[in-house]
Amino acid sequence: MSGTTVNPSDSLSGIKSAGGGAESGSRKLLQPAWVRIVHWVNAIAMVMMIMSGWQIYNASPLFPFSFSRSITLGGWLGGALLWHFAAMWLLMVNGLVYLVLGLATGRFRNKLLPLSARGVFADTKAALAGKLSHDDLSTYNQVQKLLYGGIIVVGILIVLSGLSIWKPVQFQYLTALFGGYDVARYVHFVCMALIVGFLVVHIALAIMVPKSLRAMIVGR
Repeated sequence: MSGTTVNPSDSLSGIKSAGGGAESGSRKLLQPAWVRIVHWVNAIAMVMMIMSGWQIYNASPLFPFSFSRSITLGGWLGGALLWHFAAMWLLMVNGLVYLVLGLATGRFRNKLLPLSARGVFADTKAALAGKLSHDDLSTYNQVQKLLYGGIIVVGILIVLSGLSIWKPVQFQYLTALFGGYDVARYVHFVCMALIVGFLVVHIALAIMVPKSLRAMIVGR
């Protein structure tokens, strides 16, 4: 978790830019209000989707294992489907808001670019050696850019593969694009696993750098 580079588009948060940065009191605004709102709505929706999805998976496993009922949501297949569909709409609407505002405000451009293979390698090496600094939360390092950019792509894929599974006849061309219903299920599962992995890393970093969590709550 890291902060944003302040730019004129952050006027959406009601904070005026001055001298290249937004200041209120003694601390700079790191996370605009709209970013914080969509982040926490997305967190709630994603947890609901994952836990209900595990219950749905248990009804027809792809692999020789199932998830413990203690970490699933819905209680049974029908209940899990209701939770999954409710969270799906919340996630899709919230995700669309995030994508539109991220593009319109220039946040994606400022936060995720430029990105280079050399930069990712150097920052990964520094992170593994414990030498990657987290002093400036307003700037993403190359590893963060790759992870956050990649999870957006994974998010789009999991929605599209989910639609292919949900309505394989109505979205037959989309289902065919994934290679059929069965393949779409595997794609959906892999995307879920990648998101869970991302969340584990995301939460671990928030614990390691608590001021980033504070910024996502109060903005500074």
